[in-house]
Amino acid sequence: MKENTTRPGQYGLFGLGKNMMSMVVMVLALCAVSFYLGGAYYGIPENSEGSAVFDRSGCIPLQKVEPFPECNITLQDMTPCTDPKRWNRYPKQRLAFRERHCPSRSDRLQCLIPPPEGYKAPIPWPKSKDECWYKNVPYEWINSVKANQNWLKKQGEKFIFPGGGTMFPNGVSEYVDRLENLVPGIKDGTIRTALDTGCGVASWGGDLLDRGILTMSLAPRDNHEAQVQFALERGVPAMLGIISTQRMPYPSNSFDMAHCSRCLIPWTEFGGVFLMEVDRVLRPGGFWVLSGPPINYQEHWKGWETTEEAEKTLLDKIEKLLGDMCYKRYAMKGDLAVWQKPKDNSCYEDRNEDVYPPMCDDAIEADASWYVPMRPCVVPQHAGMKALAVGATPKWPERLLTPPDRLRIIHGTSAGRFNEDTKIWKERVKHYKRLVPEFKQGVIRNVMDMYTAFGGFAAALNDDPVWVMNVNSPYAPNTLGIVYDRGLIGTYNDWCEAFSTYPRTYDLLHVAGLFSEEGHRCEMKDVMLEMDRILRQGGLAIIRDGHAYLEQANLLGSAMRWKCTRHDTDVGPEDSDGLLICRKSFWQSKEVTGSDEEPTE
Repeated sequence: MKENTTRPGQYGLFGLGKNMMSMVVMVLALCAVSFYLGGAYYGIPENSEGSAVFDRSGCIPLQKVEPFPECNITLQDMTPCTDPKRWNRYPKQRLAFRERHCPSRSDRLQCLIPPPEGYKAPIPWPKSKDECWYKNVPYEWINSVKANQNWLKKQGEKFIFPGGGTMFPNGVSEYVDRLENLVPGIKDGTIRTALDTGCGVASWGGDLLDRGILTMSLAPRDNHEAQVQFALERGVPAMLGIISTQRMPYPSNSFDMAHCSRCLIPWTEFGGVFLMEVDRVLRPGGFWVLSGPPINYQEHWKGWETTEEAEKTLLDKIEKLLGDMCYKRYAMKGDLAVWQKPKDNSCYEDRNEDVYPPMCDDAIEADASWYVPMRPCVVPQHAGMKALAVGATPKWPERLLTPPDRLRIIHGTSAGRFNEDTKIWKERVKHYKRLVPEFKQGVIRNVMDMYTAFGGFAAALNDDPVWVMNVNSPYAPNTLGIVYDRGLIGTYNDWCEAFSTYPRTYDLLHVAGLFSEEGHRCEMKDVMLEMDRILRQGGLAIIRDGHAYLEQANLLGSAMRWKCTRHDTDVGPEDSDGLLICRKSFWQSKEVTGSDEEPTE
């Protein structure tokens, strides 16, 4: 019999060699708590009537689920935790109202978000990088107001993305070419992960994909309608977010490079706390790139509706703050300025004690960033972790399969477990590809691994034309830094809440062990309704979990108009886990069609 490898790398279940006895014990335990699981965990929609049925083991009571209703068509772009209709409830200072403010569970939507009228299957990658269907993101404001910056143009039924931007009127490729000349590490694999704050439609991140650099593009939901939605429709990594009062949802020492092109963040205000937050997530020896005000103010200040003296003063303040943070000016030429973060603590230790900003104490862990307030202090480097620095980390793509140094400081991890996890996910993804022909058809681009450990699923897809958003629960052991160490990207998210993205932004959702590991906190119904919100019409979900959880997920999927099929895992029928592969139906709102007919594929 093949070795049973139940959810390797899913924390709380680090063991990789469970035998048949453990499976028997687990089944008995499930039977012992059957009424708790059936009554307290699964739940049914408030407006439906359910009656008990049983899973195929005969011991776990499930709930029949009535079909979920459609949401009103006006909610087609609903982002529950960044809802403009609720902004007036929150502080205006530092734009805190644009941060995550999630509704209570009693206020969560219990309906299916409809697509806009005329929605079509997205244009496949790589063509999608340059164009998308207008009806999929039907917003004229950004097209008209930003027309002079060449972000996008409407041509017939499509939006075209010329690659323009405020600071790159000659196109983003010419802009990045100039940046490459200033930072040679962009060319040779030294720099792999990047953060773009205030990303627009993610033209910078899109161009870097062709250069082997994976960028997390970040922008708030604001009056620039659907910036992040445009980016994801193009197939470029992006998520909703803002640097305001809370830490960004990324671990410390993650990105090789951070970038701001006229993102209008007031870097020196509020004690420089915004720049210190960028410093927290920037890897030692990493690069911070700034263009736009006040860089090259001598040439541009008149167009910025300011004075030459004011812009010079601002640049002097930025330079002083960075100097006090031990950064060195790496290059400044034309419209681009680059500073480099120190590679170790030696400069910090040599500073006078009264120098601002101070070093952070140990009261808050450096990686803690889920609803954690930003602090006006500099996070010191972890002692003995020199291999985290840019230039010391293996170059891409070698770093993808190299056990990172960070494994030594995370309880329950090791190089051996990292390597085993990589090996197992390679086999699992091979099995997925046998079951999901869409991988070979090239229609999958935006992928999310909703409950990752080491990023093994994403690593196994590295040679495919996809990118993966790796999501680490803030209530599981913190391994997201390892994901970044191997040259991948991701974020924290508590799946009891909504994810920071627009509806219809992912082609494939992968869920391994989430329900069994976090079912004591989050209702499966709420999680799956959120999955339906962010999954594109016709998109796929691969759910890997215990059989009882899959039975209930199947019922919920049917109530959400999904078509689901059960499969064995790569281990075979003796595995205590199984697979549920679901496709979201392609449907239009009844308010648009005027029909009560069932949706069709």
